[in-house]
Amino acid sequence: MQLFDVYPLYDITPVKGKGAYVFDKEENKYLDLYGGHAVISIGHSHPAYVNSISKQVAQLGFYSNSIKNPLQNELADKLEKASGIKDYNLFLCNSGAEANENALKVASFYTGKDRVIYFDNAFHGRTSGVVSVTDNENIKAPFNQNHKATKLAPEDTVALEEELKKGDVAAVIFEVIQGVGGLDEASSEFYQKTAELCKKYHSVLIADEVQSGYGRTGDFFAYQKHGIRPDIISIAKGMGNGFPIGGVLIDEAIQAKPGMLGTTFGGNHLACAAGISVLEVIEKEDLLKNATELFEYVKEKAAEIPQIKKIKGRGLMIGLEFDFEIAQLRKDLLYKHQIFTGASANKKLLRILPPLNIQKEHFDALFKALRTALK
Repeated sequence: MQLFDVYPLYDITPVKGKGAYVFDKEENKYLDLYGGHAVISIGHSHPAYVNSISKQVAQLGFYSNSIKNPLQNELADKLEKASGIKDYNLFLCNSGAEANENALKVASFYTGKDRVIYFDNAFHGRTSGVVSVTDNENIKAPFNQNHKATKLAPEDTVALEEELKKGDVAAVIFEVIQGVGGLDEASSEFYQKTAELCKKYHSVLIADEVQSGYGRTGDFFAYQKHGIRPDIISIAKGMGNGFPIGGVLIDEAIQAKPGMLGTTFGGNHLACAAGISVLEVIEKEDLLKNATELFEYVKEKAAEIPQIKKIKGRGLMIGLEFDFEIAQLRKDLLYKHQIFTGASANKKLLRILPPLNIQKEHFDALFKALRTALK
């Protein structure tokens, strides 16, 4: 049987990983500055992580959500402490797309409304509801286009209020820093006005922190910089360091009802063990501070390379923007210098999403390779 061929693949086969590196079947060593789309938050095969999930799977890997699972409560408590946010409830699922689907569903249940507002260059997932609020028509099937969704430009609060006035908007969903879209971030004034308008017109404010959350920006959640309080926050990617887990943080004002949401695998014992381990490592190794400090170092190093015209993002969610398209540069970094990096909808942007416990010497290797590749 052949695979359903939807992924353009590099001719590399990683077979093991350690820290910020992966190794292929020929033992070639690659510096991983992309982390599989920001998934690897505490490094490949972190000993505490391996120990945690190994111990749990030896005891009980899975049972359904029809029984009590104290690991879910432990994960929720540790998440509240690590993030510093209060008065949310946690629903656990399996991925970022599923987290966003559930966020939109909760918003529609809560408001009784059926339209969603999203923004230019947004990417919220590929499943039915969230792909309708993703700014890429090429990945929307006719079935996906039946949802009521309206795209607006960021910063245009006049247009936003005009849409909210119509009274049918269940939610406004946004990425604080866009991932696939190219690491653009709107102003604090825009986010604050959006929050104000959502409250005024009884719409739910959803912060998609699937990629920007879990300390990647130096804040636990990227929205915290802007002085707002979303009604719902979606999380995934770095939450499990490679183990599939996602979640939705829902303001306590939104009441749960039996059967409102559901999942077979979400919040299973093994996923929770992975999630708990990630939070423990983030705290023990002070990885939020590391993300903040390394961003300043990257800015210094990037300033030495004239071809880099702009730095986008925050913390370890970094975009290096050039004045040319970077597809060939990425290939050179990968095949000639053994460094994984990422791309985005902005074809001139090199995306850097490394493990949060990366060190300065890893970035030294990147900038040395860039200087060579750009000659």
